[in-house]
Amino acid sequence: MKTKILVVEDSGPMRSLIAAALDEHLDVDVYEAESGFAALKLIPDNIFSVIVTDINMPDINGLELIAFLRQHPNYKTVPIVIISTEGAEEDRKRGLEIGANGYLVKPFTEGQLITTVQQFLS
Repeated sequence: MKTKILVVEDSGPMRSLIAAALDEHLDVDVYEAESGFAALKLIPDNIFSVIVTDINMPDINGLELIAFLRQHPNYKTVPIVIISTEGAEEDRKRGLEIGANGYLVKPFTEGQLITTVQQFLS
């Protein structure tokens, strides 16, 4: 069975770009969710090896999603990578403190994305 990665991003074009890059460069199954709420609907039926999430989203934002996942028995230790336009050091620090393992600032390169996700698949 292939490794599963969940991409949570409210921007359709950005979500497609991230998913396509992961699918092209890694031997994984990529699942997509357009919001934190949509991601929560996928969580019970799947075990993801890495979750990539935006912060600024409608309904449940990325930080709320991470806080929830860190309380879920199946996701306490699953690597989570934040991808956000929020690039200030305090934003990065807050994301890592709440439970993210990695943080990429938009715009990022495909190489940065692959390298970041790949380190958590090893």
